[in-house]
Amino acid sequence: MGRRNDNSGAAATSAALFGELLRHHRERANLSQEQLAAQIPCDRSLVTRVEAGTRVPQLPFVSRCDELLNADGMLVSLWSRVNWYPQVDHPDWFRRRAEMDALAEAVHVYQSQFMPGLLQSDDYAHALLSPTLGAKLAQDWTTARLSRQQRFFVPDGPLLFVVLDESALRNVVGSPSIMRDQCAFLLAAGKRPNIRIQVAPAESPLDLPAASFSMITLPEGERWIYSESLDRGHFSNDPAVHTRHARTYDVLRADALSALESAALITSFMEGYSGDGQRLHLGNLGQEQLQRPQRRRLRRGGPRIRGHHRRRRT
Repeated sequence: MGRRNDNSGAAATSAALFGELLRHHRERANLSQEQLAAQIPCDRSLVTRVEAGTRVPQLPFVSRCDELLNADGMLVSLWSRVNWYPQVDHPDWFRRRAEMDALAEAVHVYQSQFMPGLLQSDDYAHALLSPTLGAKLAQDWTTARLSRQQRFFVPDGPLLFVVLDESALRNVVGSPSIMRDQCAFLLAAGKRPNIRIQVAPAESPLDLPAASFSMITLPEGERWIYSESLDRGHFSNDPAVHTRHARTYDVLRADALSALESAALITSFMEGYSGDGQRLHLGNLGQEQLQRPQRRRLRRGGPRIRGHHRRRRT
């Protein structure tokens, strides 16, 4: 899924073996690295680094390669059997949340301004962290952040429901190319049976929460609310607090775009960031929505650099 964990020889070996397998299937399909990258779509450098074993692939990338190269599930199977992150070091203030993600049976997220950590691509996470942390620490934190994702992308992974404020799609992190790949990552993640992504559109009359939050369900029915300030995580298992947030979340999900409409909107942003009109292959999920003549017209606008769309918030 993310950058190679340089502290583990086992992880490096796994990445190298996976890269060899990917190169074998690509060459068997008579595709160059550039041709494969164009069909995913992604930057050619990503294919190059994965094949060289210098970057651990994320599952949406692997799934798309498996499909394009007719690998019969071999790439996905190998990816799911490898512990890509045997050793990671989360920031002290976040360690408790990471431990919850490792046990959670379901996570419900409302996220504004930026992508939720459980759905960030490698380059997006690194670009988001590096301006304040510096390259080395940003890479370490990116590796730790991506390590939380793996169990949500394996068969029978925990439920992950996300309501995403459209501002997260509009705010450019890193570059348009990084945002294009991030949108592609969202679309691929949303095709998984345990993951649903709904967008709260900019023109929505919703009264949105003042801050992002997560509702985490642990084994035995234990339920927590999690939110963040600049450098601190906040936890509450107060039943009254959970009930209040759950009601807010139910309204958000009911009034946000459906998963199909959200896929169409995310696709439109991805096309805008691509600049070439190329559309990601979405399978039945996205194409059905995109081809429906009767679907609601979605207002489109250009991306912005770290801007904020002003809307009424509670």
